[in-house]
Amino acid sequence: MTDHLKGLLITATGVLFIVPDSLFVRLIDGDAASIAFWRGITAGSVILVGVLLTRGLHGFREVAATGAKGWLYTVLLGATAPGFVLAVSWTSVANVVFILASMPVFAALLSRVFLGEEISTRMILTMIGVFAGLALILRGSGETHGAHWSGDLVALAVSATFAGAMTTARRLRAVSLIPAIPVAMLGASLLIWPLASPGAVWATSWPLLIAHGLFISVATSLMTLGPRYLPSAEVALLILLESVLAPLLAWAVVGEDPGIRALIGGAVVIAVLLVSNLWALRMTRRMRNRPHPRAGPPI
Repeated sequence: MTDHLKGLLITATGVLFIVPDSLFVRLIDGDAASIAFWRGITAGSVILVGVLLTRGLHGFREVAATGAKGWLYTVLLGATAPGFVLAVSWTSVANVVFILASMPVFAALLSRVFLGEEISTRMILTMIGVFAGLALILRGSGETHGAHWSGDLVALAVSATFAGAMTTARRLRAVSLIPAIPVAMLGASLLIWPLASPGAVWATSWPLLIAHGLFISVATSLMTLGPRYLPSAEVALLILLESVLAPLLAWAVVGEDPGIRALIGGAVVIAVLLVSNLWALRMTRRMRNRPHPRAGPPI
């Protein structure tokens, strides 16, 4: 098996495991804080055990040595988990996953501001298309049962926050940030503990809570490992699968109709990102296949 095929299989499997995330939030009988608490505790504990078995305490020391940047990454990543649960609790699954698909746009903007990277013409056109789709989604929130602009705004904040975490991670490429993931998850759970009622939710929904945590831990692990073998544009294409499958799964299982405006807006967002990433992938392959000039004879 080639590294490329290995990367495809690992990343695609990770994406499939993340697809039911929003559905679990719908199925678990509890408030958003309690669901977010157990999501972080279960998934964070599984990943923590995995890190300790494979790297011991060395990985945590490496992340701690990065100083403020490592802590910033951990805090931003930790904020996304309860934010996601809150967004799904306040608006429709379709709105949340379609809005979260805009993360590459926020990442490009943050990279321009904090890393000084140029924004290509392709990315400018992508931003215009994505924001047009997001406007349609937000416009339809007042007309669709279960959707609300407050949850849409939380989803936008989660998208921007996760993009901030990924931008910070790019400044720390030499260090594996995997040990920061359980710290972020468990830390966020401890912070929201006073707002939650974990005992009551566990008593009624513990099988779903355990399954939720296992799905998240598997998805996080695979989606961290798989992209090592794939171009970033190809990874982005695979991640778009969640935006397509998650609303369909919620529609099929709990009958959550996303609404026509959300479907149209989501289709615009996904189509724009699909074309943009296919174009980026084409350019990457063209550069890779370009013949290099032959070296001249030794002098």
